Amino acid sequence: MKVVVHPSGLSGNIMAPASKSAMQRACAAALLSKPKVIIHNPGKSNDDMAAMEIIKRLGASINEVDSETIEIESSFLSDIQKGKISTNEINCGESGLSIRMFTPITALCRNEIIVTGEGSLTTRPLDFFEKVFPLLGIKVSSDNGKLPIKIQGPLQPRNIEIDGSLSSQFLTGLLLAYSVSFQESVSIKVSNLKSRPYIDLTLDVMKKFGLTVPENNDYKEFVFRQRENVSEISHNEIVYNVEGDWSGGAFLLVAGAIAGNITVRGLSLASTQADKKIVEALMACGAGIAMEAKGIKIHSAPMKAFEFDATDCPDLFPPLVALAVYCEGVTKIKGVSRLAYKESNRGLTLQDEFGKMGVRIDLEEDDMMVSGGSKVKGASVHSRYDHRIAMACAVAALKADGATTIEEAQAINKSYPDFYEHLRILGAKVTGDKLGVAEILKKLMKDA
Repeated sequence: MKVVVHPSGLSGNIMAPASKSAMQRACAAALLSKPKVIIHNPGKSNDDMAAMEIIKRLGASINEVDSETIEIESSFLSDIQKGKISTNEINCGESGLSIRMFTPITALCRNEIIVTGEGSLTTRPLDFFEKVFPLLGIKVSSDNGKLPIKIQGPLQPRNIEIDGSLSSQFLTGLLLAYSVSFQESVSIKVSNLKSRPYIDLTLDVMKKFGLTVPENNDYKEFVFRQRENVSEISHNEIVYNVEGDWSGGAFLLVAGAIAGNITVRGLSLASTQADKKIVEALMACGAGIAMEAKGIKIHSAPMKAFEFDATDCPDLFPPLVALAVYCEGVTKIKGVSRLAYKESNRGLTLQDEFGKMGVRIDLEEDDMMVSGGSKVKGASVHSRYDHRIAMACAVAALKADGATTIEEAQAINKSYPDFYEHLRILGAKVTGDKLGVAEILKKLMKDA
């Protein structure tokens, strides 16, 4: 699918998409919960769909109450006790969070289960499973550290130490699995943990779903104490509201800083999401931003280069690059080492694709240097099948000197399927054959 983004000005109000980080964690917590779960504002991205399909295969039923609400009831824990888990495979799609989070949870089962995935996920190194799982009594094998992975539990919570630089998402899966399976006091020690805010989000979801929450000893050790730390929360049903997504919202905010006067609603400043730090970057560069009761208002203004540490929020690199392009001077972004095993090698991909738009990006050890202030060229770019690369190029194209064509533009479906449509609602000229068909179908459905 090709999409063409033309130079455009933006105005109006838009609601940020639902957080897929929160939605996927909510699906995992719902799978481990005994009461019925009601989720408001459920996400609809490909990653969210993958998470919902996984929990259905593992024993959850999902009922769509309406377009904004779903109900989940799970028999997973009782089925494990009865030895009734019938599935022998789960498919994580292209979701890195799902593969790392649901694999430890799936390992609670006694039967052998194959964990598969699609697209870029099949090339990502996952050898940390083979390093840690045998310590927990889990049989595991893979294709040289890559998918498919075969596992056979049950996971037995033990005192272990893991390298937190590998993935906070794997730690999330372990915390969730331990919370429903530990019998005695047990701890997970963590060295060099990255992306701490995502662990905060995990712990917050666990608390809201009534799961046992471990002691957090400065993110270096997580201790489950059966008698001292068992949750006292008891529900007939659990109600969870999925908050707005700062990862997707970051692109909207940067788009407003570059090309318009817009208000983005649905983003909570009290959120534990790591990508909330985009606000710090916008303030540092002098963007026209104001926090109002109705949302975050942002308009175009002269901006200057800035320095930013994205080590704990690596998903911000693409929108930060799009922002830096329009800041006078050289912007320095730290944390490039976190980008190697995303949907693409984002450091090199950003350098290549923005290079086609006339932007110079230098990679120096763990730093990315973006030269801004020069004219951005309309060009033909490629998403590299990476949703954030597609969105970054689209946002940067809003003030380019000509139209920008994005190849494989459908990559956005992974996290933000409505992204191009939201740009158009705000006044951007975005064209493409499939977009036109989608508009016609939407109108027919509305009129029906």
